[in-house]
Amino acid sequence: MRALRVGDPMEEATQVGPLATPAILDALDRQVRRSVEMGARLLTGGRRIERPGNFYAPTVLADVPAESPAYREELFGPVAALFRAGGIDDAIRLANDTEFGLGASVWTTDAAEQRRFIDEIDCGMVFVNAMVASDPRLPFGGVKRSGYGRELGALGSASS
Repeated sequence: MRALRVGDPMEEATQVGPLATPAILDALDRQVRRSVEMGARLLTGGRRIERPGNFYAPTVLADVPAESPAYREELFGPVAALFRAGGIDDAIRLANDTEFGLGASVWTTDAAEQRRFIDEIDCGMVFVNAMVASDPRLPFGGVKRSGYGRELGALGSASS
């Protein structure tokens, strides 16, 4: 297995850059530790990277309890929470069971499922078979407690 390249985000070889501030690093570490204490299963990571800077190891959590920070709060760092869904209805329920709604990424080749995900997930953007990304030519923003309306693009404004 190749070693993870941790370092300056401006260097092409870097795979994981630092978090913006020590406070964000501390908050993320607390959220992950508390989620594990509450029953989430740590598959990898879950720790600071010991080196100068605000580095956190890429982390994956499974079996995340609904009351835990990894389920209920936004995690601003390299942490993925895995959830099992019993079908499309359950997947949509899980996706909408949050106070936040910036973006979603869904993966399916079924056109009917794609349409349902786009129509029924309550968030600012739904990407099908692609990772969430912003494009400065298009409005960007979330719903619920994510973002402040729309920004960027010719049609975006703080009040839309």
